Amino acid sequence: MRRFTWFWMVFGAAIQLASTQAASLLLKQGIVHTAAGPVLTNASVFSRDGRIVAVGSDIQEAADATIELNGAHVFPGLIATLSILGLVEIEAVRATVDSVEVGSYTPDVFAWLSVNPDSELIPVARANGYTHAQVTPHGGVLSGHSGVVALNGWTIEDMVVLRSSGMHLFWPSFGIDTTPRDRAANKDQWKSVEDQIKERDRKIREITGFFDDGEAYARAKGAADATSFRTVPAWEGLLPVLRGEVPLFLHADEYRQIQSAIDWVAARKYRAVLAGGRDAWRLTSLLSTNSIPVAFEHVFTLPVRDIDPYDVHFSAPGILVKAGVRVAVSGSQERFDAFNIRNLPYAAAQAMAFGLSREDALKGLTLEPARLLGLGDRLGSIEVGKEASMFIADGDILDIRTQVKRMWIAGKEVPLASKHTRLYERYRARPKP
Repeated sequence: MRRFTWFWMVFGAAIQLASTQAASLLLKQGIVHTAAGPVLTNASVFSRDGRIVAVGSDIQEAADATIELNGAHVFPGLIATLSILGLVEIEAVRATVDSVEVGSYTPDVFAWLSVNPDSELIPVARANGYTHAQVTPHGGVLSGHSGVVALNGWTIEDMVVLRSSGMHLFWPSFGIDTTPRDRAANKDQWKSVEDQIKERDRKIREITGFFDDGEAYARAKGAADATSFRTVPAWEGLLPVLRGEVPLFLHADEYRQIQSAIDWVAARKYRAVLAGGRDAWRLTSLLSTNSIPVAFEHVFTLPVRDIDPYDVHFSAPGILVKAGVRVAVSGSQERFDAFNIRNLPYAAAQAMAFGLSREDALKGLTLEPARLLGLGDRLGSIEVGKEASMFIADGDILDIRTQVKRMWIAGKEVPLASKHTRLYERYRARPKP
């Protein structure tokens, strides 16, 4: 009997969902958070064929489907940057972890190809407002291309929005271990301060040499006969960065590490995004002068220096934005990021409590990620001409009490059920003693 009831519940939900896959949709009389401008009250959003056609209080268009909002909130879909969503499922099961590539320099790797469309973690992220994610490769020094996927689709090809949103370069650490050899935990691997500095400088020279070779390849390709030129996949993968077609994501956290990476990329005149950026708030002038946005992932990171106040990372996004630096509130580079994407709005809310304006907190989850991923003309805000990727919630998405009620990606409604909701329903109906 219980199986029969569950079948009809699923069937009924499918019928209801299918009824909203209309060519045109009107969300009527709600609170619209455009992300690109002011919050609109008693406003409506009209979309047709997956695109937003009109936003405002006086929309007279006839729609195939109309939803009375009755004061509910409408938000643009949230976008997760620096994510490994779909690349990791169960960290303890090696076969489900595909976020790290073998090799130090792999510019021909494209992370979107490894996304698992059936990941149980995708619906969990979607249930709290996330419609898109940047899937990011890790491992080595130059780990390859990240891509942007929509969090809905039967296959990888259905999901992919942008095959390359940037190349990822992990800059060498500037941290020095000053532990004397007689106190070192592993004396065989102990290195003097001088040797550590030499090792770091060697790694930077190696990076410079690799990019010099890539630029030489690009010049040779431009001068050669296309029919006789021998292509090399690794150098081909690097060309979009050298041509300025995609940014170079510089993964760096320490003050000197960030400074070194920015000086290097500025000298080479590459487009760049600072990824991680723990100490970025100390280098606002350098970032602003070079027009480098930050995908900031350290709102809840503990202070690393004993002279730092407890709220140093809570305040960092606000400090950066006030200095004219564009900031996206980002996921973590750790494997647990795939599980915690749903909680990113609360990192933005924490930053809002320590100096970041509410408008910039919402932008840090929507419009700024879209811009730094090269999708600012398509995603990230509720504006005429943009994709109808949005959701309805019963409150402010920055409030932990808020529930997402309905969601559309490119104009198609997607389900909000997940493993969490299935388990909730299952155990809520457990037999009573």
